[in-house]
Amino acid sequence: MADPVQFTGPHGPKPKTPFSRRNIMLYGTLIVVSLYYLVPLYVMIVTSLKGMPEIRMGNIFAPPMEITFEPWVKAWSQACTGLNCDGLSRGFWNSVQITIPSVLASIIIASVNGYALANWRFKGANVFFGILIFGAFIPYQVMIYPIVIMLREMGLYTKLGGLVIVHSIFGMPILTLLFRNYFASLPEELFKAARVDGARFWGIYFRIMLPMSMPIFVVAVILQVTGIWNDFLFGVIYAKPDSYPMTVQLNNIVNSVQGVKEYNVNMAATLLTGAVPLFIYFVSGKLFVRGVAAGAVKG
Repeated sequence: MADPVQFTGPHGPKPKTPFSRRNIMLYGTLIVVSLYYLVPLYVMIVTSLKGMPEIRMGNIFAPPMEITFEPWVKAWSQACTGLNCDGLSRGFWNSVQITIPSVLASIIIASVNGYALANWRFKGANVFFGILIFGAFIPYQVMIYPIVIMLREMGLYTKLGGLVIVHSIFGMPILTLLFRNYFASLPEELFKAARVDGARFWGIYFRIMLPMSMPIFVVAVILQVTGIWNDFLFGVIYAKPDSYPMTVQLNNIVNSVQGVKEYNVNMAATLLTGAVPLFIYFVSGKLFVRGVAAGAVKG
């Protein structure tokens, strides 16, 4: 008859308590960082929903006693920016006309560049890649005056087309780096198998690489939309009042010296200006994380 099994008690590491020192420090830090970003957002939202008499009472953290959307309407279509009193609406459509072609052009060209640098070892590829990386770290301020001359000679200075060219050029280096690193992380056997089957440059790009590259395209779209939509420097230099993007319009509304300072309108205008990149990130945030984790920032 077999001996009975002897139980000597549980084995393995001792389970950690939910209120351990490590958990307290971890969650405490996360809560502090979250409050750092969420409190200003809360103040902007509640202030934008208050009337000016309630704002003058001074309690910026109190929720609105009577919710009003008049500041949002005024910020969109009535706030004055210099001689114009059409709010942010004109700047919004200017930003749309700048952002969409800039994002499409820079991503298409950068994806082809990254694909060629990762999979086609052409002569001078390393030199070309080094020039692109060097360009990614040149301060924008150094290039302002030469670009003014270039756009003037092309007849595009102060026009939306000139801003599209500027944003496309300045987005190219970092996007090329992202696409190159992503394509280099894909299994090389797929590329070799396609070459053996007779596929050429564009056939491999469209049939093999693009279907596998949705996460990195989402990363590129989020980076470009955020950078271009939130740009102020290029907009104020390379555009004129009729073609100012939304950020320049926002600056003119907030810094207007005419009339009474309407903090509720300023807060509503700020939220409207940041709505587009926030919406795109929240819609595609999971794919953004996947793209970064799948090799977007690997060397």
